Amino acid sequence: MIKKVILFLYCFIAVLAYSQDYSSLQEKYSTYEENDSRALVYVNRYIKVAKSEKNYSELFQAYKDAYRFSENQKMKYADSAIAAAKNSGDSELIGSAFLTKGSIYYFNQRKFQFALEEYLKAYEYLKDSKNDYLKYRNVYYIGVVKSYLGYYAEALKIFEECIDFFEPKSSGDIHDNQIYNNTKGYLNSLHQAIICYQMLGNDKKANELLDLALKKTPKTKDFYLEESYFKKSLGVSEFKKKKYTSAILYFDQAITEIKKVDDFTWASYIYFYKGKSYELLGDQKLEIENYKKVDSIFNKNKFILPELRSNYEELIEFYKKDNNHKEELYYTNQLLKADSVIASDFKHLSTRIYKEYDTKMLLETKENLEKTNSYSKLLIFICLAIITALGFVVYYRVRKQKNIQKTYEDLLVKLEEASKTVPVSIPVKVEVIEPTDSNDKSIKFDNSIVEKLLNDIQVFEANKGYLEQGLTLKKLSEQFKTNTSYLSQVINEYKGSNFNTYINVLRINFATQKIYQDKEWRKYSIEHIASAAGFSNRQSFSNIFLEHNGIRPADFIKKRIKELEDQNNS
Repeated sequence: MIKKVILFLYCFIAVLAYSQDYSSLQEKYSTYEENDSRALVYVNRYIKVAKSEKNYSELFQAYKDAYRFSENQKMKYADSAIAAAKNSGDSELIGSAFLTKGSIYYFNQRKFQFALEEYLKAYEYLKDSKNDYLKYRNVYYIGVVKSYLGYYAEALKIFEECIDFFEPKSSGDIHDNQIYNNTKGYLNSLHQAIICYQMLGNDKKANELLDLALKKTPKTKDFYLEESYFKKSLGVSEFKKKKYTSAILYFDQAITEIKKVDDFTWASYIYFYKGKSYELLGDQKLEIENYKKVDSIFNKNKFILPELRSNYEELIEFYKKDNNHKEELYYTNQLLKADSVIASDFKHLSTRIYKEYDTKMLLETKENLEKTNSYSKLLIFICLAIITALGFVVYYRVRKQKNIQKTYEDLLVKLEEASKTVPVSIPVKVEVIEPTDSNDKSIKFDNSIVEKLLNDIQVFEANKGYLEQGLTLKKLSEQFKTNTSYLSQVINEYKGSNFNTYINVLRINFATQKIYQDKEWRKYSIEHIASAAGFSNRQSFSNIFLEHNGIRPADFIKKRIKELEDQNNS
């Protein structure tokens, strides 16, 4: 009897423990800072309760919180959040989950192309959402990626839109959480706009926004990080004014919070500008010390901003003058590694970066070092191989882009010719092959059947019946109330191809015209376009598009967008 009572009490206590409302569970870790893994003890309890109740919206939030506090398993929790969001069936949660994964690629790993891919997935789920906050948060992140890829003018337009959205909602008679989130969005948008103005050389506008940002930033612990980013930008502003001592002061005020969240990108940016400031103040020791911190961050994270490339040129020059061939060789090799990373992660920027240390100078440096340092021969050979490989990569990319451009121009000629002979509302048809002599026809059945099937095919094309996914010869034969043999022979005889080729060409022509004429289609993902054109998967569509048009759909979209932008700018 006593055992039963004890068992009952144990179960009762357990039920009480797990029946806590979700808000009380969240309160237990609300005071912990980001990346503080101690909070995971309470978050894991939250996850367990949500799982047991199959409450997928709460499970999504629990995994999202776990991502925030985890140091080394952020991507795992982000993927779990996506799975929970999909199980909930809530488009807003799914979009938010993809945003979270994108932010890991962007903020923690600096894989911008992957980040942009996740943000575009989020866009598909959020574009029709009534949650404007989520939509603008998504747009903000797309702007951030554009900015890092060097499209500062395009990114600036996005950040200005975000400022206009977040600023009015950062105060007023609304919930405290909404004010907090919108204030964060507003300040982050200001910060990114300041970066764009500084990169575009509009220092006057950048300084105006800096003054506004510092006035608008709440003086509370929750906004120390945002204040630090503005202090960093103030340091850059002072540096440009040649006020180097003042610049260093602002950089020192900014670095603590930035290091706390492990934002190694802006940390390396600060160390570089501190090094430049000390160089111009004549303090060589602190100059080199800060440049070395940039190298330490690069070694750890395999990431560097293009504008920090000269960090290695300064170190090379220093050790060259000091006649320290070992260190000179090390930093020469680091410069080559940095160039490789820049060319890979910033391919849109790499061709525009002025390189004082071009390949020729690097090769000459290698030859000189080889004479003075016998132990460097193997390393020199490796570096030369890297340079050669990079040269081949650049050559291949340039040649590939030229071929794509020529194919694109040829395709435009075909599209223009088609538009003159075929109304836009009618799909472009595959070429009909008319036998020159009735005796040459291979069709053996009655002419009335042929005539009826040709009429059916004409109506089928006009109604865009070929866009139906899963369309087969058998299905179409049933629609035309005929058999597969008759229909197959007519298509082969009069369309000059088998059934599958005939349908695929119609679909590709339809998709090509839509991409060319309709700006909305150029915003769609390749998966979306493939589906809308009747294809079951992206790969099949892309391969057939390439085979038919000589260019991949993604390249066709990029070229069309650039062509229209050039026309608008001219």
